[in-house]
Amino acid sequence: MSVFSARTGLAAVALLAAVATGGCAQLRSHQGYVVDVDLVNSVQPGVDNRQSVLATLGKPTITGQFDQGDWYYVARDSRNYAFRNPRPNAQITLQISFDAKGTVTAIRRSGMEQVASISPYGKKTPTLGRERGFFADLFGNIGTVGAAGAGGGNNGSNTGGGRNRP
Repeated sequence: MSVFSARTGLAAVALLAAVATGGCAQLRSHQGYVVDVDLVNSVQPGVDNRQSVLATLGKPTITGQFDQGDWYYVARDSRNYAFRNPRPNAQITLQISFDAKGTVTAIRRSGMEQVASISPYGKKTPTLGRERGFFADLFGNIGTVGAAGAGGGNNGSNTGGGRNRP
């Protein structure tokens, strides 16, 4: 075996090792709001309103769904290796509550305790209902629309408050 082929083989192994270890490098990512502690601390309950919070912190990540009294600013740092799923490393959730007039009433901060880890259970999600197969789901509603006791029609009863019509 010549010295040249031994060096070429050694270089190929070193190159392959460098590529393999490069694929295991940790990837970091940031999602959501970029938190500036000084700006967040400048928002005061009872002093600021929606317009001043919008001017100071910017548009919220999420607004309350049922009432528009809460704004949420969410920031998450994640890490992962190669092709694995990202895992949250740190998270900050800033919740700002407003009253009916738009004045800040409360500011709450939370962290990683709000992150839920959900693991799917096999190929099927367990439910508290009855077990139904494919054909029961496909043909299960045949005959129930408009049937007595199924809520499909008014069955001759007067639910509209007016006269019964034939």
